[in-house]
Amino acid sequence: MHANSVRAIVTGGVSGLGLAVAERLVADGGRVALFDLNDERGAAAVATLGEANARYFKVDVSSEDAVASAVDAAAGFLGGLNVAVSCAGILGAGRVLGREGPMPLSQFATTVAVNLVGSFNVAKAAAARMQHNEPGEDGERGVIVNTASIAAYEGQVGQAAYSASKAGVVGMTLPMARELARFGIRVNTIAPGIFWTPMVDGMPEQVQRSLAASIPFPSRLGQPAEFADLVATIVRNRYLNGETIRLDGAVRLAPK
Repeated sequence: MHANSVRAIVTGGVSGLGLAVAERLVADGGRVALFDLNDERGAAAVATLGEANARYFKVDVSSEDAVASAVDAAAGFLGGLNVAVSCAGILGAGRVLGREGPMPLSQFATTVAVNLVGSFNVAKAAAARMQHNEPGEDGERGVIVNTASIAAYEGQVGQAAYSASKAGVVGMTLPMARELARFGIRVNTIAPGIFWTPMVDGMPEQVQRSLAASIPFPSRLGQPAEFADLVATIVRNRYLNGETIRLDGAVRLAPK
């Protein structure tokens, strides 16, 4: 897909990886609708990206009705919809058997609701619109990019809920790509390693240093712009489909 024809929804789009994706797509000539829950950051992101290029929508990705109506509104603003990138996510960290007793089921369920159900919810609503697009080269009508995590493969102690939610995102990538193939809609997932995001920014400096030291090469945390580069590549390269790509400097997470 040509970069300047991109009409994209980006969830989690007002900070971290999502904002980096939005910045890259706009820099390449596309337009973006930012789905998130932080009005202040939403306004700041739109101010940075330009009101002609970006609009913020307050959306809980786990709500079917909210996403369906926001996708319609976003497509109206964008003048169409051909890309959906899901970056909205929560850590949901906690032990199965914690000091206070077993993990409350609501904590596990909320993590899965945002990370997995939310990604599915956005993908199906976006695909429902994309199926009616005019076919481009190779009959392509749209691209869906979801965000998993290397924790989908090597979850650490305290990541049972998070890893399960992200493994679910990996697991739905191929069947969704196979199903949506007849509409010319591609589906891919990125499994990022340890990136500089607001989540990491709040950690003590020594923790940040030890995280960086654990990464084989380059021995540093990932830059959100590098994640955005990969999204741009997936959007551009039509033969990339049904795949989950690790972007992690060859790190493999230790048990804890």
